[in-house]
Amino acid sequence: MNTSGQPLDPKAHRWRLGGLAVVVLAQCLGTSLWFSPAGAAVGLMARWQLDGPGFAWLLAATQLGFIGGSLLLALTGAADRWPASKVFAASCVLGALANASVVMPQMGVATAWWVRLLVGVSLAGIYPLGMKLVVQWVGGKPALALAWLVAMLTLGTAMPHALRAFGVSWPWEHVLVGASLLALVGGLAVAAVGDGRFRPPAANALRLSTLDLRTLAKRPALRASAGGYFGHMWELYAFWAVVPLLCASLLTRPDVAQVATGWWGWLPAVVIGAGALGCLLGGYIARAVGSAPVAFVALLGSGLVGLVYPFVPHSMVGLKLCLLLAWGILVVADSPQFSALSSQAAPPRLLGMALVLQNGLGFLISVVSIVLLGALMDRWGERALWLLVPGPLWGVWAMRSLVWPAGRSTG
Repeated sequence: MNTSGQPLDPKAHRWRLGGLAVVVLAQCLGTSLWFSPAGAAVGLMARWQLDGPGFAWLLAATQLGFIGGSLLLALTGAADRWPASKVFAASCVLGALANASVVMPQMGVATAWWVRLLVGVSLAGIYPLGMKLVVQWVGGKPALALAWLVAMLTLGTAMPHALRAFGVSWPWEHVLVGASLLALVGGLAVAAVGDGRFRPPAANALRLSTLDLRTLAKRPALRASAGGYFGHMWELYAFWAVVPLLCASLLTRPDVAQVATGWWGWLPAVVIGAGALGCLLGGYIARAVGSAPVAFVALLGSGLVGLVYPFVPHSMVGLKLCLLLAWGILVVADSPQFSALSSQAAPPRLLGMALVLQNGLGFLISVVSIVLLGALMDRWGERALWLLVPGPLWGVWAMRSLVWPAGRSTG
């Protein structure tokens, strides 16, 4: 059935599903740019003599670029004035070229920081525009498709670690170039299929106003969803940034080093990529119980794992690996559910503004947690992971009214 209630032509239905599949796969390929330096961390840190905090700032540059790029697209209206497929494809090309340029011999760390900022700007045309393309291909009720999209983003984040594992003997430069090539393929694929049939009419540029901000702030459900999302973002990207360090600390132990020789590159990819399973499971479960309970349980679960993990002794390698996998699954399972909750809570005419502000503030929060955790890991080791716990705790407290809505005003 289509959105008007009429039966959908089988050929058109297959084309729509094919287009959706291309978009979600391209999301995976395009977002491999996001943490590509993490897959080449050893080489980059040696090249520029970076310590943990210095490398964390390099990762934070991407987050700052994403914030700036998102606001630029929203305020100029470019995301709505131009076909989403063209913005997506152009962003993949721009990000791929910028990311690959880091391997140039004359590239210094200061220049590389600005280059990674540019990669973040390009990702603003990949991740949000990927969400828009999903809606344009599936029409109404896109929650499950968005879960697939975030799952692909998660796999894209894991992709540089998989490239590192595939080519253990490769120079570190090959990881960055490989991620760029994957992004180019994703951009070309989306350019080939174009926009879906449910493309909305062009919108005017976003204009921030005090009245609109007050309108958004007076929506209790939106405040609750945004609060949960902010707690989620405090934890998510900082956790992803230190996964390679956590895996290395386990696999380089003398008693497991020989057994784990072939696993040191794969384990970070598996831990991060496991989040795709969490997104998909959460998406299907949310169809039965709603988005709020799924987000609440995932957020609470990831916070509990973060609290427990540093207490487990290193001698219990198997238990620590299980906890890492559970953390990888839970830490991102709530992400598409927060998008769905905020979309339902915001006034339709202010939906774009609400999502842009929520995402922008969330990624700004992630910059702080990435930098702080990178600095504290050098000093405190795994105990620094307790820095992440307040995020989920704040998030579950903020969204409690969405799970137990009795007595809550409708706003």
